[in-house]
Amino acid sequence: MTGKIEARLRELGVTLPAPPAPVASYVPFVVTGNLAFISGQVTMGPDGLAYIGTVGKELSVEDGKAAARLCAINVLAQAKAAADGDLDRIKRCVKVSVFVNAAPGFSQHPEVANGASDLFLEVFGEAGRHARAAVGAGSLPRNVAVEVEAVFELV
Repeated sequence: MTGKIEARLRELGVTLPAPPAPVASYVPFVVTGNLAFISGQVTMGPDGLAYIGTVGKELSVEDGKAAARLCAINVLAQAKAAADGDLDRIKRCVKVSVFVNAAPGFSQHPEVANGASDLFLEVFGEAGRHARAAVGAGSLPRNVAVEVEAVFELV
């Protein structure tokens, strides 16, 4: 039986990928108590890494926002694994951190981060509202535009 979150993803035209394996010495998520901490997810798309470059230089704010949305989709894939395959176990999105590979002087980190935040709100409704940090970085792994990590409360 398909849950309500899976149905909502279908309505939005979002297909979750298989959760990507870590590329270094870390685990993709940690569940402790009723919290699932999802490690930073980058812009891995169906054809490999996407949105390579610096926002405010090679990439626009809209590109950055799309990159953040793609990262959020990958976060959801990991969250599904953390919830034993059942996204309906997610009670709420608690905290989201968005890291933007930003050009010097770039100041539109919140607009880029909205790509992730808006997706969580679209998927979970009010339970998708979360605390957030939007941070500029001088570089990110593999020169991706954005990396997103999140904390979810599970039931």
